[in-house]
Amino acid sequence: MPRGQTILLVISGGIAAYKSLDLIRRLRERGYAVRAVMTRAAEEFVTPLAVGALTGGKVHTDLFSRDDEFDIGHIRMAREPDLIVIAPATADLLARMAGGHADDLASTILLATDRPVLVAPAMNPRMWAHPATRRNVARLADDGIRFVGPNAGEMAEGGEAGLGRMAEPLEIVAAAEAILKPGARPLAGHHVLVTSGPTHEPIDPVRYIANRSSGKQGHAIAAAAARAGARVTLVSGPVAIPDPPGVTTVHVETARQMLEAVEAALPADIAIMAAAVADWRAAEELDAKLKKDGTGAVAPLPLVQNPDILATLGRHHTLRPDLVIGFAAETNDLKAHAEAKLRSKGADWILANDVSPETGVMGGDDNTIHLVTTSGVEPWPKMTKTEVAARLVERIADRLGKSGSGA
Repeated sequence: MPRGQTILLVISGGIAAYKSLDLIRRLRERGYAVRAVMTRAAEEFVTPLAVGALTGGKVHTDLFSRDDEFDIGHIRMAREPDLIVIAPATADLLARMAGGHADDLASTILLATDRPVLVAPAMNPRMWAHPATRRNVARLADDGIRFVGPNAGEMAEGGEAGLGRMAEPLEIVAAAEAILKPGARPLAGHHVLVTSGPTHEPIDPVRYIANRSSGKQGHAIAAAAARAGARVTLVSGPVAIPDPPGVTTVHVETARQMLEAVEAALPADIAIMAAAVADWRAAEELDAKLKKDGTGAVAPLPLVQNPDILATLGRHHTLRPDLVIGFAAETNDLKAHAEAKLRSKGADWILANDVSPETGVMGGDDNTIHLVTTSGVEPWPKMTKTEVAARLVERIADRLGKSGSGA
């Protein structure tokens, strides 16, 4: 436990400020002392009282506080912590940091500090993509500022979606610990192989068989494994989300291409098969578009089974990974199907989830997992897919730590 290390949390104004409360709790669970500074805009979203109740100390808000500044408090706050975390970091605060402004307590501390700074941006996707923000981020990165996120997903504004959501608290914690404990990345030295997204199985030149998988869960797992120090190979079907940073991504279309890419990526220490691979494909891909004949007859579309990638890895004779993890996306009898899949595929763990339409899991941002192993079934609470990824990596690291290897 990292006793004695202090993190100064700067909370700026944005709806994501509510996540800072959970971030404080997560940091304190791991033994860090947390001090907090809030901008005036942040107080419109969360109160200093709530933040102070979780940090267990005074929340600082005013550059000209008579109580704090009698001993030049902003300099003291800039130099005392082991790490400064800004979560959320708005476009405005990033711009002021890049420009070297010092017109409130937060920006003054950030200009005066000689400590590492970790930034978790949060803003509308168009603001994040704006050339001015891109310039500011590049300037700050050149100055040595570290970034975690932002993530893709739904925005607070109705109908808005894209890259701009603040990283989840567990992601920020992992990024902070990678700075504070650079030698303690639990998956360092391990090769992690992840599959993600759907596969598209062509019927004719314009149609294909597919499913509603977005790839959000698999991509989040790949990103979490990379943050934990692993060398990560991600084999992704067709998705509309960006490749995770720090990950080698191989793009494929079909199940057979995915299997080929997975086998080419071996050997791996850990395999996490999160892709929603199509079970079936057309027996023959037609050269011309399949046409209606006007009779109302059933279309002649014979199907054949696709290769089983999870079973291929789970029962690989020469290059089986030490830990093979699969997903069971079910619409009924969740636990029974997952337990059967664990046995039949030769997997070590199965992460089972209910993907019935009413759950919103397929394509959504949240997931509810049951971890199925030979020891039993462990239900996890509903979490974001990023939080699921972080928890899974923690469980993998725990297993590696107990066994001394990936077995």
